[in-house]
Amino acid sequence: MTTTQADLTPELVVDFDIYDPSVTMPVDRMQEKAAELAAIGPIVWSTTHGGHWLVTSYEHVHAILRDPETFSSHPNNLVDAGQGKFLPIELDPPEHTSYRQALQPLFSPNRMKALEPRIREIVIELITSFQADGKVEFVEKFAHELPTQVFLALMGWPLEDAALFTDATEVALNGRPGETPEQAAESRTKAAYEMFGYFMKVIAERRAAIESGEAAAEDVTSAIISTEITDSDGLQRPLTDDELARMFFLLLIAGLHTTQGSLAWMMLHLSQNTEERDKLIDDPATVPAAVEEILRFEAAIAMGRRATTDTTIGDVPVRAGDQLLLLLCAANRDEGEFDDPTSLDVERTPNRHLAFGSGPHRCIGSHLARLMLKIAAEELHQRIPDYRLDPEDPPVVLPSQVRGFARLSLLFTPVA
Repeated sequence: MTTTQADLTPELVVDFDIYDPSVTMPVDRMQEKAAELAAIGPIVWSTTHGGHWLVTSYEHVHAILRDPETFSSHPNNLVDAGQGKFLPIELDPPEHTSYRQALQPLFSPNRMKALEPRIREIVIELITSFQADGKVEFVEKFAHELPTQVFLALMGWPLEDAALFTDATEVALNGRPGETPEQAAESRTKAAYEMFGYFMKVIAERRAAIESGEAAAEDVTSAIISTEITDSDGLQRPLTDDELARMFFLLLIAGLHTTQGSLAWMMLHLSQNTEERDKLIDDPATVPAAVEEILRFEAAIAMGRRATTDTTIGDVPVRAGDQLLLLLCAANRDEGEFDDPTSLDVERTPNRHLAFGSGPHRCIGSHLARLMLKIAAEELHQRIPDYRLDPEDPPVVLPSQVRGFARLSLLFTPVA
């Protein structure tokens, strides 16, 4: 039996909806809303999407992420665009472990080291394309493009498919601007199926190359396709096409949209905190710590969990089957964990933020995300250091469990 509103004291009940456009438009108020929820308590009940808990405290979010027996990672999303599980994030140990290991070839230290020069080349090429203009719509020209091109390089897929990927991830998460909730749900599903079709085509081509002996030895996609997993009966078997497509779709969402958002949040917050930005400009050695602070300051992901048994969070009873949403943006600004948490401090240490999660589902691509953010911060702050928001074209932020930007227009001194 799951919790209902009738089971709750009225002060714990809110109507907050993380997908509500009024949360981010015309001005992003997510951090304000998260602080209001945290002021009520470390866990509150939202009546939206059938009813679910919102967890705001660092202590409880951290504990929940590290306890997959009590809190299953399925479903992770309040809105199901993919019509099925995202793999491996919506599997729990021990089943999750085998799928996660299948993705390890993508993120090995040697592969990250080999990718670093290419990432820097992409960053410089993108900045060079607009630095003489004195203005840029940063999402379209940089934040979309960098993680998309890196993802394609990582997977060994055609660069000309970049536009398809950037559009599909945006629509799969948020629908299209101006749509009703029903229209957005339809658009999300359509975009997901379009991407699944693309993945199925890639998988079929790679399987044919493997069978004919023509697959390149260094092709990481073929390596993943050839990996065997241990199923729930303890037997070794190959991954199915559907499993592979769901794994690729998760990589696409996690690798593109989250990094795109972090890049844009970096430019937004540093343009509003110029004293902190000057530290990066004057001393590039501060960049790694600054990246961690940006990740803490604007953790745009809300992770979903489901209680598998009756339990308590704080002093609040939670019943088996209850859905939870872990607000990382609130946890990462919890004054019980961070000194002066609402201030941006690019030299903050220690900085045990939860932007990449924790426990067995901690983001497998965190090293790659950090690498992209580090290189981007280094090059942007050397090449267009005086960037600022365009007052004639304010930022547009889209609400979802992976909150991100539709637009971020910047002005700066042109560089010939």
